[in-house]
Amino acid sequence: MKRPASNRFLCALIGFVLLAFTSGLSKAVAADKLIGIHSARVMSQSMPWIAQEAGLFAKHGLDFQLVYIASSGMVTAAMLGGDAEMSLTGGVGNVRAFTQGATDLVFVAGVKNVMTQSIVAGGGIKTPEDLKGKKIGVSRIGSNTHYFTIQALRGYGIEAGRDFTFIQTGGDPETFAALVAGGIDAATVTAPTDAKAIALGYRYVIYGPDLRIPYAATVFVTRRAVIAKREAVVGRFLRAMAEAAKIMHTDREFVYKVLGKQLRVTDRKVLDSAYNAEIKALEPRLVLRAEALQAILEEVAQVDSRARKIKPEELVDRRYLDEMEKGGFFDQLWAAKR
Repeated sequence: MKRPASNRFLCALIGFVLLAFTSGLSKAVAADKLIGIHSARVMSQSMPWIAQEAGLFAKHGLDFQLVYIASSGMVTAAMLGGDAEMSLTGGVGNVRAFTQGATDLVFVAGVKNVMTQSIVAGGGIKTPEDLKGKKIGVSRIGSNTHYFTIQALRGYGIEAGRDFTFIQTGGDPETFAALVAGGIDAATVTAPTDAKAIALGYRYVIYGPDLRIPYAATVFVTRRAVIAKREAVVGRFLRAMAEAAKIMHTDREFVYKVLGKQLRVTDRKVLDSAYNAEIKALEPRLVLRAEALQAILEEVAQVDSRARKIKPEELVDRRYLDEMEKGGFFDQLWAAKR
């Protein structure tokens, strides 16, 4: 018996709804979960935020969760403990662990291969020499801010312990708060925190971006065991990060929107100052530079001679960068208009 037209329409509608539902369910199930850790709430580590806001994780079939843990050393410990599969952090904690035998750790992409921290202060502190006898706030001993302070002041013959004292705060926001509260005399911070301090009347004692100190300051690190089990998932994640890097370099307004949401920084002058200084140091194509890793190896070698036997290439797996470069992904990405 032939069904009435209204029934046929109802059946077709139900079928369409079920198809749409199961299709959406299939996509949701297909999304691969990936847990990542980052060590600083700063612009150079904002690419996962950008990717999330731009829908890039969904585009690449990923359900990505980002966790914040202050300092490279603590992030490294979490990675080795299996708490995450990807990290975005400074390189020093990973290099130290690798030197001590944790060779499962591997660098897969770079964001920043030079240091861009700055030392800011107020009151009568105007020159590096004025920092003698003072307390300088850094996020953690062993962090990027700690390393930068040592390297920058060493050029002026000023040494930690002998000439000044480090105060650990936990992170850039905490360092800024300690400076404003008077708990420290000077602060070593990263964009956009330095610009926030300048906006309040503090001054640069050392402006880091001008120094171009080689260092694997912001890098993507995973474990070789993760690549062995989830090679394609890691590859899709890094493609999402490559697209986020493109947005970072080409869509200032979108970046400002993300930074405003995540860091609660909406002052246009602060954002302009931070972006203009930092973007020059960020790698458009996620390059990892050997000299940046070598700088960390040399620093670690001062306390662990085993680092002298390690070459930068031993720390790196370049398969994903090579694939995106040689396969034309980067060229297509940068040729396209967003």
